[in-house]
Amino acid sequence: MKRFAIILAAGQGKRMKSKLYKVLHPVCGKPMVGHVLDTVKKVQCERSIVVVGHGAEAVKSYLGTSAEYVLQEKQLGTGHAVKQVKQLLGQENGTTIVICGDTPLVTEESLEAMLQLHEKNGAAATILTAEVDRPQGYGRVIRGENGSVKRIVEQKDCSPEENAVKEINTGTYCFDNAKLFSALEKVTNNNAQQEYYLTDVIGILVQEGDVVEGYRTDDYTESIGVNDRIALSEAETLMRARIARKHMLNGVTIIDPGSTYIGADVTIGADTVILPGCSIYGQTVIGEDCVIGPSSDIEDCHILDGAKVKHSVLSQAEVGKDTTVGPFAYLRPGTKLGNHVKVGDFVEIKNASMDDGSKVSHLSYIGDAKVGKNVNFGCGAITVNYDGYNKSITEIEDDAFIGSNVNLIAPVKIGKGAYVVAGSTITNTVPDNDLAIARNRQENKPGYAEKIRARAKAKKQREQEESRE
Repeated sequence: MKRFAIILAAGQGKRMKSKLYKVLHPVCGKPMVGHVLDTVKKVQCERSIVVVGHGAEAVKSYLGTSAEYVLQEKQLGTGHAVKQVKQLLGQENGTTIVICGDTPLVTEESLEAMLQLHEKNGAAATILTAEVDRPQGYGRVIRGENGSVKRIVEQKDCSPEENAVKEINTGTYCFDNAKLFSALEKVTNNNAQQEYYLTDVIGILVQEGDVVEGYRTDDYTESIGVNDRIALSEAETLMRARIARKHMLNGVTIIDPGSTYIGADVTIGADTVILPGCSIYGQTVIGEDCVIGPSSDIEDCHILDGAKVKHSVLSQAEVGKDTTVGPFAYLRPGTKLGNHVKVGDFVEIKNASMDDGSKVSHLSYIGDAKVGKNVNFGCGAITVNYDGYNKSITEIEDDAFIGSNVNLIAPVKIGKGAYVVAGSTITNTVPDNDLAIARNRQENKPGYAEKIRARAKAKKQREQEESRE
């Protein structure tokens, strides 16, 4: 049976009090509507239609071609929103999920279980429900003697008996597609808000003798819809815990999950250890047997097996097997480190590659460079890559030695096995196995330091006398 999804994302979200459209607020690094779209795709929905309204262009820009779109020009209720999709799905046969774009915590497992129940029982509609201790504010799910759903009663309309019911409507449904759009034609706006409610479809289907089921999720947190910054924070906390649990069940050691931030799209291999205070996000992939942290910030990076990253910031960088980074290193976009490379403290690398076995241990800047194998950089070495107008490349071939406090003025090439003496400023090619030295011969002037101090002292005395006059 075909499956479809309708994601409701047209509301303005005034309670967020934000210039950013509500469903684009991120939870664990991914906008809420992105979480929802990914989830419905995981349950094999052939088509996903996003109903947009306020902020339509921003939502389309983010989701791109991963979804289809319809515009709800006036926000006249959830039923009205779904009805706008008739032009795309009205002639289809199958099962349609209807879900809100601000419910990022709904899981693939719950959607699949709901769909299985729906399809097994030939239901016209199935509601995703949850049982909560404090159901105030939620619509109550009222079941019949056989367990099927009789109706949904909103809080304000509950009798005392209905008010005591703890099973709530989460706002996520699946429908027989043809029956959904048929029932929507019968929904009216005869209510205080003069809106067309999707929940009215449930009552219409029951009245027509159709089966309506309810699938109750074991995790009530899936019911959370994010309408303000408080709920956004709660969703973030819950998803962080969920993500950490998933990684730990997959063999990752997270020393302190409470102080560790891992984004929704991060992949981590088994036997890797994440130390406290780390933020790992974007499309980062970390291999097996790595040690990350403490207090490292890693975005959109690819880190291979056995690497160690300590107290460092990495962005759009590649780190090879058994390579060590830090403490206090900064790998900027375009950095590519080979295997068994060492990047030490207070080293910055940008748009540069370093091949296997090379070392830059401390206080250096390597930018716009191509570094071969087994190259050693001394303390304070710098590739001078920018002349104020253009950036140029430094090439350093295998087995070269770059002494401390060396400036390599790009474009320049250091040959294989070459040796650059400490304190040199290199502007020309150094051929293979040559030694390069570029500094003035030292000259000592006997007693001259005393003359300098005497002149300085005399100048200070004159300035003090002038200030007293």
